[in-house]
Amino acid sequence: MAKLNKTSMEERRRRIRSLIETNTQGSVAELADSFGVSAVTIRTDLTALEQLGVVVRTHGGALPRGDSDELPINVKQTLHRAEKVRIASAAAEMIRDGETVILDSGTTTAEIAKQIRTLKLASINVITNALNIAVLLANSSHVNVIIPGGVLRQKSFSLSGPQAEQALSTLHADVLFLGVDSLDPQIGLMTPYVLEAQLNAQMIRISQRVVAVTDSSKLLRRNLSVIAPVDQMDVLITDSGADAACIEAIRAQGVDVRLV
Repeated sequence: MAKLNKTSMEERRRRIRSLIETNTQGSVAELADSFGVSAVTIRTDLTALEQLGVVVRTHGGALPRGDSDELPINVKQTLHRAEKVRIASAAAEMIRDGETVILDSGTTTAEIAKQIRTLKLASINVITNALNIAVLLANSSHVNVIIPGGVLRQKSFSLSGPQAEQALSTLHADVLFLGVDSLDPQIGLMTPYVLEAQLNAQMIRISQRVVAVTDSSKLLRRNLSVIAPVDQMDVLITDSGADAACIEAIRAQGVDVRLV
């Protein structure tokens, strides 16, 4: 990046956004050098731009918000990591010996898989459409892993499609832990991927309890494909940074919301 003259905070942030959108990414070090300010200042700028919904923070920089749903899973897992770990810990506490659990694909559900590895249980079944989650649990002697098959989406390591839906139709689960890309109280649980929305809906149909797990950045966002209305959830586990009015609207529909 070419070095720019010092600017006002508003103008600098406008230019930062433009540079990130043009280059499809921006590192803290490069932006600090370009604008002649400290790395601390750039991190503050990026945090402000993320709060406005125009960029997504990553380790060491940011990406345009428009690309956030297509980020590779190794990048997504660095976003809001502390919140995801707290959510996963609360979710894992709900699992009981002998249960059959579904773990949808996603970085928060992958954190739940890590928690499951340490649970002092005799045996549980885990159904998952995520290859990375299956690998995380492959060596856990107390976990029986079931993978439904389907078409692979490489950036998320997830399987979906008619084959996966058919495989799930013959199964039953005690609890589904569903990671969602977007959750709006008026519309419901959403994802940008049509095939995954259809598979998630099938997961809901075969599950006795539905627990949505998502950090608060996904709340009040909308997306292409609706998985299910909000009242199809039994529990929502999210972080304490969630919008209060949004949480109230979700609870009004009979959902047990747990803030961690």
